[in-house]
Formats: sequence, C-alpha cells, structure tokens
Amino acid sequence: MARQLDEQIAGRFPVGQRLRVLDVGMGQGTQALRLARIGHEVTGIERDATMIAAAREALSAEPEGIRERMRIVQGDGRDTGVHFLPGSFDVVLCHGVLMYVEEPDPLLAGLARVLAPGGLLSLLVRNADALAMRPGMAGDWAGALAAFDTTAYRNRLGLDVRADRLQTLTATLAGIGAPLHAWYGVRVFTDTAADGAEIPGAEDLDRLLAAEQKAGRTDPYRAVAALLHLCGVRG
Repeated sequence: MARQLDEQIAGRFPVGQRLRVLDVGMGQGTQALRLARIGHEVTGIERDATMIAAAREALSAEPEGIRERMRIVQGDGRDTGVHFLPGSFDVVLCHGVLMYVEEPDPLLAGLARVLAPGGLLSLLVRNADALAMRPGMAGDWAGALAAFDTTAYRNRLGLDVRADRLQTLTATLAGIGAPLHAWYGVRVFTDTAADGAEIPGAEDLDRLLAAEQKAGRTDPYRAVAALLHLCGVRG
C-alpha cells in the first residue's frame, strides 16, 4: 500500500518537492508520520480522541524538524471545507474511512475541493465486488451467498459497515473532477489470515509481499482483493 502510494507520488511530482499532504481519518497517524519523516508537510484530521492521543504521543518522540512538519486537527473528514481553503493540498489520503460513511459522495467532493490542480487523491476502500470471498474461503457458504448482492458487511471489529464498487467510485471520481488514474488490489492472498497470525521469517515475508504486490497489479487477481486502492488526479 505504501509502495503504491509512493509510486504514484513519484510519478506526479518532481523528486524532492515538499508536498502538502492531508490525511483524512488518520487514525494513529502511521501513514501521516511516515510521510512527514520523508520531508512532506502533513496535516492529519481525526475525530477519535484516543487515536489523536496515540498520534500525538508517537509524534512527540520524533525530532523537532519532523514535529514541525506535522499538524493534527481534531475533526470530521466530512468538514474539510470548514478547516481548509480550496486547493490547499497536493495529496489527499482517505484510507479506511469510506466504509464508515453512509453517503460518501459529499465527503469525496469535499476532498476534491481542497486538492490543488494536478493533485493526487488516494482512497483505500473495502471491495464490494469481492465481499463473498472471505466467508467463502472460510467455508461459510450461507455468508458467501448473502454477500453477492449487497454492499453491507460486518467487519472484524463487529461493526456493520459498507463497501464500495470500483465502477461506482470510478464514476464518482470523474464527477468530482478527480478522475481515476490507477487502481490496485490490496490483500489478495492474505485477507483470511488470522489477526494474531505469526509473522513469517524474513525470506518468506519478502516472497509474500512480492506476491501481494504482483497480484494487486495484475488482472484478474486484483479484482478479488479485499481492499481497493484507487488514485484519482485533480484536473
């Protein structure tokens, strides 16, 4: 996922350019902090106080130069128009957020609004076209059959959330002026791994990651990934 994002950034912006990045629903700030470490100016917006506290704690352990490059805002991703001016960011991340939003179109339109011309919008969403894969691979045939004609599912936290279809998001991105530029599958082979599964040794881990990267870029494998990574570019 990080490699795909870095690839898209490298393909759109000059090497060494300090980008203005917005991470919507930043969680504990892992991605935001990674981008601040490599020199970008990062703003993270998050509404959960516990997540913000964790992000602030992680940031406090960083050198001063990195701390100065990262700003944390408590707020809702649907209110970007309240916090930021149009065209304020070169890159906008919205990873693992849309599944919690019942009507994502207004949020996405707001993200496109704060994106500068030529800017990159990066989305990570649950793949509605592959919802039957997880229960099917687990032998839950009733669950697999029920998943074919819906975008609703229950996640591993026990929350009832929603997934997105590639075709629908492609149309939405075109409609908000940030048409789809590239897309990848994420967790093609590893979605059914147990949360507490032991991490393989270095050599096997390298092979696993290489296989996931290859599958995430290759048809038809990427179409059945648990997650989709979509990259739109602001016209």
